[in-house]
Amino acid sequence: MDPSMLAALNPTANSDNGQMMAQLNNTYKPISVSLPASSTPVAAETVAQPAVPNLKTDLNFKPIQFLKLENTLGGKLSGTSAHFINAGKKYDLDPNLLSAIAIHETGNGTSRAANEKNNIAGMMGKNGLRSYDSVEESIFDMARNLRQNYLNQGKTTIAAIGAKYAPVGAGNDPTGLNNHWVTGVNRQLNKLT
Repeated sequence: MDPSMLAALNPTANSDNGQMMAQLNNTYKPISVSLPASSTPVAAETVAQPAVPNLKTDLNFKPIQFLKLENTLGGKLSGTSAHFINAGKKYDLDPNLLSAIAIHETGNGTSRAANEKNNIAGMMGKNGLRSYDSVEESIFDMARNLRQNYLNQGKTTIAAIGAKYAPVGAGNDPTGLNNHWVTGVNRQLNKLT
């Protein structure tokens, strides 16, 4: 440990000669401990985390491969790469995450919700699936929702997001599709990155 750190912890430490004097209620004889002249801080021992396949925790904005995304998006999502990038920039979210959720939620732009309601994220309102004036509006609403109600609340992995975004056993999921949300979004994200 750096002698100056020791001095900060124990004002009786003598940093000039690298010795520290312990004083305990004046009932004990002081002891001295010699420290090396150029001691370096010891790194804290880290606890190994179990390996989780496809665990993605950095969901903040980062540049992406525009053409790769553009060539991946289909159906109602075709031609929307710039919207995913702009929404990602505005809300500090990885555009590939936004795209992966949209691809999974809509069967790559082919779902009824995407075609009839411009809803590319499975966003719900008071009366069921929300309707949007455009796919762009839906993308920005999804990004706002993810930032405000997920990442800002500490949900920083796809599994943590999925537990709230598409909870297994939810009343609005009678066919059990939410069971596959985390795996499906991870699969799409891994294809994009």
